[in-house]
Amino acid sequence: MKACAHCKLNYPNDSTVCFLCGRALEVSQDPRIGTTVAGRYLIEAVIGEGGMATVYSARHRLVDRPCAIKIMNPNFAKNEVIKERFRREAKAAQKLAHPNIIEIFDQGEIPEGGVYLVMELLRGVTVADLLDRGRIPLGRTLSIGIQITRALARAHDLEVIHRDLKPENLFVAMRDNGEDLVKILDFGIARSMQDARLTGAGEVFGTPQYMAPERITSIDAGPSADLYAFGVILYEMLTGQLPFDAPDVTTFFIKHLKEPPAPMRTHAPDLPPALERLVLELLAKDPKDRPVDAHRVHADLVAIAESCGLPVPPEFAPDDVASRGPAKTLPPVAIDQWVRRTILFDRMLKTAYPRGAETRQSQLLDEVKRLVREIGEIRADAVEQQRALETIEGRGRDMRQRLGHAVDALGIDASRARDEHKATLAQAQELRAKADTHPSKLTEQLREVLLWEGRSGLRQAYAELSQAYRSAAECVDAWLLDQGAAEACEQRVTARKSEVEDLEFQIKELRAALAKHEEQIEREQADKQKQVGDLGRRADEMEKQLLGLSTEFCAPLRRLPQLEALFLELETGVAA
Repeated sequence: MKACAHCKLNYPNDSTVCFLCGRALEVSQDPRIGTTVAGRYLIEAVIGEGGMATVYSARHRLVDRPCAIKIMNPNFAKNEVIKERFRREAKAAQKLAHPNIIEIFDQGEIPEGGVYLVMELLRGVTVADLLDRGRIPLGRTLSIGIQITRALARAHDLEVIHRDLKPENLFVAMRDNGEDLVKILDFGIARSMQDARLTGAGEVFGTPQYMAPERITSIDAGPSADLYAFGVILYEMLTGQLPFDAPDVTTFFIKHLKEPPAPMRTHAPDLPPALERLVLELLAKDPKDRPVDAHRVHADLVAIAESCGLPVPPEFAPDDVASRGPAKTLPPVAIDQWVRRTILFDRMLKTAYPRGAETRQSQLLDEVKRLVREIGEIRADAVEQQRALETIEGRGRDMRQRLGHAVDALGIDASRARDEHKATLAQAQELRAKADTHPSKLTEQLREVLLWEGRSGLRQAYAELSQAYRSAAECVDAWLLDQGAAEACEQRVTARKSEVEDLEFQIKELRAALAKHEEQIEREQADKQKQVGDLGRRADEMEKQLLGLSTEFCAPLRRLPQLEALFLELETGVAA
């Protein structure tokens, strides 16, 4: 791909000069810049590079919507596991449809065989960038944490586990009012709890500094592993330090498994005690000792913020980010410029050949006009198909949001029920343990009874025998009371468990409805995306022909002094 640095036009590699200004063309530093993806997106610049993929800023050619495109690097194009992770990232983020999770607009494969994702274009920094500057203030930490837990609650309710939560995957964009808007990125190794296709025996994915103990020892770690990673991130934001320091991966794993975290107050003496307790609970080695779910953590963080007099971030509407959603009106596009250029070409021809002599230039101009008309017709058709696609996307988005809100409401109720079940279960275990102490106590009392019965031979009364009988009776009475309390509490445990199961069943039904909806939307989208893409690719090929014909048309005319003003107008778009 070549480009004119002055006019910003892109040309095929066999072109040498820009037909607008006559300057020599330059080879693009990245061959993808200036090209289109799927016939719909124009790549503009590199904004991020990694070992597995490159991220570009781009723009939807028909509706002028800014976006980011993540394209798998060519050396991974034949790796089916990595390609599947790209697809999984798209599907996971799309179905979650939450304002604190990056939105994926589109996905597919490029001709070279690699996979691409089209997502919202974010401006801001990662939490890792913020941590490079040191501790993050309490108010900002709580705001960021509250938004992260909202996103995790939605993901976990829909049975998606992130599995690589870390500061680099937490993006902090800025809303129009200056407030932070947090987005969780990179669901590339996220796992649906019904899908273990990409996890093989012995494989460990993730970042060692943030991995829960069960992630190290098992491939079946659940949502609580994300909560542990979030606890590490909270610890790091509040203190400026990781809870565990190690020179290598193995040592990190050992510390996660066996060592308690370093005391937080060493680095943050002003930390609210409730927040410190929450972080330590999140970092519990046993998942059962952590909070029951992300809803519970969210509620705790909100309560801590309110107790400290700090603002709680509002629930953001999904359209807070400029790149989200289609443009309301169609923007000016390249084909409109070509119509103006053909008018200038006509004037050039009449000025150069006032007698209207038949020339090669007149034939070229006729061909240029034909192509401009055909590209215009293709664009009109593509716009119609794109609008239909946006209608489908809008229906999909609306249903995801409605189902997502319903899942959130049930998830909050389920979280409360889980919390009550956990507390009631602990109480029942305590009461049962207390009741279980009575048989040994009664055994001791009965020994005392037998001792004094033997002495009395039932022929003489002793006060000690009377007391022994009384103590044994009191022991039985206490046993009955504690046994009754334990049984009543166990009944409450059963009721709480039934309530949790009922709410989880309702959430499961919503998940099934969402999956069915997604299948329908995907089928409808695929057809329209193919039509729009095919039309875009046809227009691209014709525009390449247009550039070649225009270059051939302008080359001999550029030498004529009487056309200098017209060429200046052609280049600048302003009449001389």
